[in-house]
Amino acid sequence: MWTLLVSALVFALYVLAAVFAIRAAQTARTPQGAVGWVVFLISAPVFGVPLYLFLGHHRFRGYRIARKHSESVVEGIKTFADFSRPDPATMRINPRPFEALAHLPVSRGNGAALLVDGQATFDAIFEAIDAAQNYILIQFYIVRDDALGQRLQSKLIDAAQRGVSVRFMTDAVGSYGLPTAYLDTLREAGVEIANPRDRRGPQHRFQLNYRNHRKTVIIDGETGFIGGHNVGVEYLGQDSYFGHWRDTHIKMSGHIVRQLQLIFTEDWHWAHEEDLIDDLDWAGSESDQDMNALLVATGPGDETETGSMMFFAAITEAKERLWIASPYFVPDIDIMTALQHAALRGVDVRILVPEVMDHRLPWLAAFAYFDEVRDCGARVFRYTNGFMHQKAFVVDDTLAAVGTTNLDNRSFRLNFEAMALFFDSRAANAVAQMLEADFEQSYELDRDLSEQRLYIRFGSPLARLFAPIL
Repeated sequence: MWTLLVSALVFALYVLAAVFAIRAAQTARTPQGAVGWVVFLISAPVFGVPLYLFLGHHRFRGYRIARKHSESVVEGIKTFADFSRPDPATMRINPRPFEALAHLPVSRGNGAALLVDGQATFDAIFEAIDAAQNYILIQFYIVRDDALGQRLQSKLIDAAQRGVSVRFMTDAVGSYGLPTAYLDTLREAGVEIANPRDRRGPQHRFQLNYRNHRKTVIIDGETGFIGGHNVGVEYLGQDSYFGHWRDTHIKMSGHIVRQLQLIFTEDWHWAHEEDLIDDLDWAGSESDQDMNALLVATGPGDETETGSMMFFAAITEAKERLWIASPYFVPDIDIMTALQHAALRGVDVRILVPEVMDHRLPWLAAFAYFDEVRDCGARVFRYTNGFMHQKAFVVDDTLAAVGTTNLDNRSFRLNFEAMALFFDSRAANAVAQMLEADFEQSYELDRDLSEQRLYIRFGSPLARLFAPIL
């Protein structure tokens, strides 16, 4: 009896493995991912089948429902932006690929201020929260119940008690350790919570590999923040292992804030099933800086590979300079080819990554790519003054970007991300000066993989095998 039962279970397991292997071959976003899943499922179904149930989904089904609830706002933003179209003479870069990816137009009338490191970032965010009059929309991938998290909690409670509408959202995986009591305290004070843990059923369990990695703060529809910081004391440089935490946020004003607000409403609708459209201000004002800008949000709910294509569009536009800062460097084939081609064209291609490790697999995998880009003339810099976590790039003196997207497959295909793009020489020069200061705190990599330490030489190619799911 037991023998028959075990045999039946083994047979069923192999049937499931075969079905999932066919599905992976049909739906995986990359050939490498398809091959990896097929081999894993067929060779080790005991491990492959349960992992595929949780990690093998290749499209985030249902998220586009939220876009339907905001179509009227999208059209309103487009119509309003038609009156704020930039002068073509001020656009020295083709905006059409970025607009197509964002499904939104570039507009003028925007302002930006770089916020370098945690103290400047949270000082600015807390000041804006204190000044809020109507509403606060706030979303972070990671929120910790430490000194910084408690200060944020206190600021939001104070705002709610003076009559400001506050909506707060986190990611279930990123904020897994956040106590329920933290959210309960906010809720009891009148803060509306979109708690991802409240979502139950297979939709929640089997989409575990997808993360909302955005870090967004919006005040009254007038001021917006986005960048690499999460809420935790390590982001203020108060962690004994990481030490100084090098990160960048950006404070924005103008039309781009309404675009950022649109993305928040879609995230909120998906997480909380509430339509915020009629509760928010979509008119706003323009900035005296009058920069051309666009908010490009990407994610696994998109029909196309928006994350990778955004970087591809920026790389191919570079004529003189392409500097990219990212804590992880695990590019797909298309991005690697574009970077190599840019370097071969004579573009000053620089990749800035941290020397300090926070996640072992992507840190190791990066070494498998460094030789390829360096052989084509690109330069790799390793930041040594603590841990570098910023996500920023600059193209010539025409385009600057700050946001949440890392240069890796997870950001390209598995995470919901957003980048603020400014088509303006002032923004480009500001980011370039910031990165120049970072290069001074770095050393240029001049050793091939074969010259690295033993565990890097052997571990890097193995870690690269996991690139499709890193």
